[in-house]
Amino acid sequence: MLTSEQLAALPVRGGFRLRGLEMTRIETFTDAAFAFALTLLVISGDPPTTAADLKQALKDVPAFVSSAILLMVFWYSHNDWSRRYGLDDMKTVILSSGLVLAVMVYVYPLRFVARGFFLFIALLTGLPVSALIGPDGQPTADASTVTEVNEYFIIYGIGYVVISAIMVLLYRHALSQREELSLNEFETVTTRGDVGAWSIMCLVGFLSIMVAVANPFIGAPGFVYMLLSFVMPVWGARVRRRLKTISENATPSPQEQMTPVTTVTQG
Repeated sequence: MLTSEQLAALPVRGGFRLRGLEMTRIETFTDAAFAFALTLLVISGDPPTTAADLKQALKDVPAFVSSAILLMVFWYSHNDWSRRYGLDDMKTVILSSGLVLAVMVYVYPLRFVARGFFLFIALLTGLPVSALIGPDGQPTADASTVTEVNEYFIIYGIGYVVISAIMVLLYRHALSQREELSLNEFETVTTRGDVGAWSIMCLVGFLSIMVAVANPFIGAPGFVYMLLSFVMPVWGARVRRRLKTISENATPSPQEQMTPVTTVTQG
């Protein structure tokens, strides 16, 4: 358990004291795995050898960018968890290793779903934003797999649910160590808010899988994820209101009043 002097000396980000100032070996390994996953998104195809091949390959840039952004969201979430709690016990190692394995498997379903999404955009708008659209503006032979898109959404959804569930377990693990970490009320509520947020993502992914199994129409499971754009802001607003109440009612201890605290900027 950290002493009051050690806690007071910790840098603060968003009202949360950062206990993981030093990178652990499992965190370094996790960072390397995410970097490798991003590489797999790029090298899955043959490099272009002609100008026509290059133009066709550039059509896959939107799918790559969207896939990379989602992977980086998962990476940043794990990085933020590590900075906040600084845990390096066996449970942390097991869960982080599971996250790495899930991400490695998740890469190819993610890439396929992203390409299918931009194929849908291309067919809908006529924009050249998918490599599955040929020079004549028609879907290529590879696009025949779009008829199986709901089956791939099941695979994608399983990966999404597993990754989200691991993040839930990581935050619950940190919550179970709140006495050892000396989490205050603000930090405890923040942690519970993150447990809730990742649980919502897990449930939405599971709902998408159920829709894919029902197979109402091609691409229907993808629309389920749009629920996140409505549910997550509501959940975030609820947690922020609770944190605002805590901040307004908080009375700093004599130690906190006497000891200056270093604050780091968000991002």
